[in-house]
Amino acid sequence: MRQITIIQGHPDPACNRLLHAMADAYAEGAAAGGHEVRRVEVAKLDFPILRTKEDFEKGTTPEALKDAQDAIRWADHLVFLYPLWLGDMPALFKAFLEQTLRPGFAFDYLAGGKIEMHLTGKSARIILTMGMPALAYRLWFGAHSLKSFERNILKFAGIRPVRRNLFGMVEGVSDTKRKKWLDELRRLGRDGS
Repeated sequence: MRQITIIQGHPDPACNRLLHAMADAYAEGAAAGGHEVRRVEVAKLDFPILRTKEDFEKGTTPEALKDAQDAIRWADHLVFLYPLWLGDMPALFKAFLEQTLRPGFAFDYLAGGKIEMHLTGKSARIILTMGMPALAYRLWFGAHSLKSFERNILKFAGIRPVRRNLFGMVEGVSDTKRKKWLDELRRLGRDGS
């Protein structure tokens, strides 16, 4: 049995987006597999964005994000879901990551330019949706923002392995394909992967 925290990063608080259904499907599968699940809905949180390096490094985490940090700390597996907007993650999701995965929680700077990673022992799955074909994002655009999230944020804090699922051409997806995607996420949840 695993402890899984699902972080749904779509910035629209309305629950009618494909990513909301994907998060639900993963959670259903995880519960069916006997895993414990906690959820974080980024769009429903009210927090300020970081504006200075000093605030990032020495400021305190906003009260509205303490439960999210507790859920991240508690989990041994993290699932991040978000849409690709302008080639990257939405600004609200990035602001959430900056506020929660800050020094003192996710890592610390040590003398000599070294880093102490505080989230080692955790694994992650990234579920990314986009309007373009996923193959085009990987081959033509090099999946640059996905690689940055994986390498510069998650692995920097010690989270590994990081697996990923990319879903392209989500606008107007057929019911058959949507069902196939949701079934795949239920299976991943059941497996705790």
